[in-house]
Amino acid sequence: MVNKIILGSGSSRRKELLSSIWSGVIEIVPSVIEELYPKDLALEKIPIYLANLKAADLKSKLDLDNNILLTADTIVICEDKVLGKPKDLLEARATLEFLSRKVHRVITGVALYYKGVSIEIEEKTDVHFGTLAAADIAHYLENYCPLDKAGSYGIQEFIGMVGVEKINGCYYNVMGLPTSRVWKELDTILEKN
Repeated sequence: MVNKIILGSGSSRRKELLSSIWSGVIEIVPSVIEELYPKDLALEKIPIYLANLKAADLKSKLDLDNNILLTADTIVICEDKVLGKPKDLLEARATLEFLSRKVHRVITGVALYYKGVSIEIEEKTDVHFGTLAAADIAHYLENYCPLDKAGSYGIQEFIGMVGVEKINGCYYNVMGLPTSRVWKELDTILEKN
């Protein structure tokens, strides 16, 4: 019997999304490892590599017993560049200007661990931005917090609402957790236990 999910992430969006599909107890225990990956790693494999790295860190520190461990990482790739969380508002502005009128890929890797079984989820969503006006970028930077978001934006916030023309793939993946895929795996775990 599953007691709770331990979410190895400090992301408020991931907690909100997970809470929307999981009615049980969720405990937040963020991994504090440095998010480094091999330089020769394929860009699209970075999120699952980091999710597994976070899981390994937490598995070594926690008594998981009847708890599910869920870790995740999300990156944005545009023109073969990885766009992580910006270090400051200047970098956030430059990132949004770079994404204007382009298609970028959001990739989330999720690692689930329960009773010795590891499950990996990799989800990709293509996001099409129209022209991001300088005034809209300025408004976003002044009124929202892009510093904790890969690619410097939240699709559910102003810049996503006015700038995203279409997406191909899971909307919630762009927010940081592919809820449909995660739910299917959680449902499988629950059926077996």
